[in-house]
Amino acid sequence: MLKNHRMLWIVGGLVLVALLAACGTPATATPKPAATSASAPANAVIAEGHLVPAQDATLAFQARGTVKEVSVKIGDAVKEGDALARLGGQSDAAFGAAQLELVGAQQSLDTLRESADTVRAKAWIALRDTKVAYEDAQDLYDAMLSGDYQYDRIVYTTMRGMRVPTMETVTVGQVDDETLADTKADMELKKAVYDDAQRAYDRVKDGPDVDQLTLLEARLDAAKANIATFAVIAPFDGTVMDVNVAVGEQVGPEMWAVKIADTSAWYVETSDLTELEVVKIALGLKASIVPDALPDARMTGSVESISQAFTAQGGDILYKVKIKVDEIDPRALWGMTVEVTFEALE
Repeated sequence: MLKNHRMLWIVGGLVLVALLAACGTPATATPKPAATSASAPANAVIAEGHLVPAQDATLAFQARGTVKEVSVKIGDAVKEGDALARLGGQSDAAFGAAQLELVGAQQSLDTLRESADTVRAKAWIALRDTKVAYEDAQDLYDAMLSGDYQYDRIVYTTMRGMRVPTMETVTVGQVDDETLADTKADMELKKAVYDDAQRAYDRVKDGPDVDQLTLLEARLDAAKANIATFAVIAPFDGTVMDVNVAVGEQVGPEMWAVKIADTSAWYVETSDLTELEVVKIALGLKASIVPDALPDARMTGSVESISQAFTAQGGDILYKVKIKVDEIDPRALWGMTVEVTFEALE
């Protein structure tokens, strides 16, 4: 009997412990569905991107020296070919040598052009003289070959006890081989000289020597290109976005000088579209664009390009999509992070 009472106490204690444990355990919260954008359809593709201009360039000097001039500031509009900054301090030996070479190349070209008439006249006289010499040598060789070769020689006669020179014509029926070979060689030499004179005249008959003109123009172009390395030149029409140099600084190619951008159009380039999402995007697809820093700035655009190359990032395969912005908010800045919501494909 006592044993049965003890068992009842044990069972009762276990039940009490179980009830206390159940009362102390907090209730499990019912999971909530993930929040979604109220304005975006359930099947819309949302991506992150950054604002970029139509084109941009980070420009640097290609030479080393002292900054002599900075002719632009942030916000300035520039045209293609404008010089934005220049090197050329008085102590810059490289710049001085480049200027000297430019002047020398220009002077040499000018001299060539100015002397063209004189050079052409001299070339014509040389051509005429070498032609006559060649034709005389050819006539002589032909006469020797025909066996009817005549030449004049001086002979002396005695008149009243004095030797008097006179000319007589000698006809040779057959010339020996050695004389014939020498005459042929002389003719061929005069022909070569005549051909050289013809080529020289052909080069100058219509103006300066074409070969020298090509060389001197190339030299001048190289000198101008060398001078250009001492300046930062705008490669297209645009706006100065930043300036990194000041007058008096020592700079070189490793230091960027000016950044410009063509802000006539703006684009968004996405950075996180995966392979599962990009297949839902098509050229011309409309999208809404909201900068993270300007949530009240709502812009629109359309897909202009979809990259056919991918990048691997954190185990994901990503594709870049470029969206042209219809109208940029004036507060938006280059590089700002934006949220892009693409319309669903039909």
